[in-house]
Amino acid sequence: MVTSTWKRYVYPCWKPTLDNEGENSSSRGGDPGGSVDGLWWYKDLGNHVNGEFSMAVIQANNILEDQSQLESGSMSLIEAGPQGTFVGIYDGHAGAEAARFINGRLFENVKKFTSEDQVMSADVISKAYLATEEEFLSLVRHQWQTRPQIASVGSCCLVGIICSGMLYIANAGDSRAVLGKRERALKEVKAVQLSSEHNASLESVREELRSLHPDDPNVVVLKHKVWRVKGIIQVSRSIGDAYLKRAEFNREPLLPKFRFPGTFQKPILLAEPSIFVQKLLPEDQFLIFASDGLWEHLSNQEAVDIVSSCEHHGIARKLIKAALQEAAKKREMRYADLKRIDRGVRRHFHDDITVIVLFLDSHLISRSSFRAPVVSIKGGGGGP
Repeated sequence: MVTSTWKRYVYPCWKPTLDNEGENSSSRGGDPGGSVDGLWWYKDLGNHVNGEFSMAVIQANNILEDQSQLESGSMSLIEAGPQGTFVGIYDGHAGAEAARFINGRLFENVKKFTSEDQVMSADVISKAYLATEEEFLSLVRHQWQTRPQIASVGSCCLVGIICSGMLYIANAGDSRAVLGKRERALKEVKAVQLSSEHNASLESVREELRSLHPDDPNVVVLKHKVWRVKGIIQVSRSIGDAYLKRAEFNREPLLPKFRFPGTFQKPILLAEPSIFVQKLLPEDQFLIFASDGLWEHLSNQEAVDIVSSCEHHGIARKLIKAALQEAAKKREMRYADLKRIDRGVRRHFHDDITVIVLFLDSHLISRSSFRAPVVSIKGGGGGP
């Protein structure tokens, strides 16, 4: 059955361009590190060890708080170590410092622990998250006297790793990974959400917070019709947010809006990710990794329908454009008018959005010892 939503997004797939967006900086055969056009950054198509990929970012905040990366090649520090693909999406809040820090350190920690254990595993990924957290909290401690506001900066952290035929999805926060899985009997591609989300809007998350902090009746508070941890933040897991991890930072000179009465003995927010592991199968077609800015406007199945019905080139940009069209519609405005709004003001209409689509080639995935050219690319181009 073809829904009106599906038609709205998929029919334009047969047009030769994306309404000329990015026409001044096409990434087909262009900059191997991606292209920038206004508030857009994108890498329309590239190759990773296990297939093709497409990446895109649209900025809404004054300073881009989303950071991302794709690394393909060795997953360890040892040359003969396992080959694979690493994807990271880091959705920062209260600033970009934590997301940028993770973008520079998390994959290095994954490689370090993979080398030590001589194998990729959920334990390796968990140790890499916690090591990155400790490194960032150490940075906060060193900068506390001169830059106290760094204690309020944090980031959600979504990671996907393909290694030796296995898929690892790790998440702390509310970014999301969705698998496009071909259902042969139904002749369609079904959306399967792989990541667990940690947002206080979910009853299960509120229950987890209450069980971890039974003596704190205000650990989660309904404020202006939105559930928030300590009445401040919606996510319950992150890297950073030192003021909710260490009581020593819950004081002046931190801004009053981040401080709360009393003290605490154990971290209120967790850095430990939820991890999902599965063997990849031939019917697994592609993976969509995106910050929550995409999922605010598109359902899992809508996103999968777009990817499964369009050509690979530029598909990450096409997903973001579909979300922006929905954002404009919700505000009863034309998409053409939304495109004219500059960063900063844009945040009133949508969040920074980062999308990475990994296409899965089962023939390449089965060749676990295959050594393709190394790929290392950072989304956003390192700009403001």
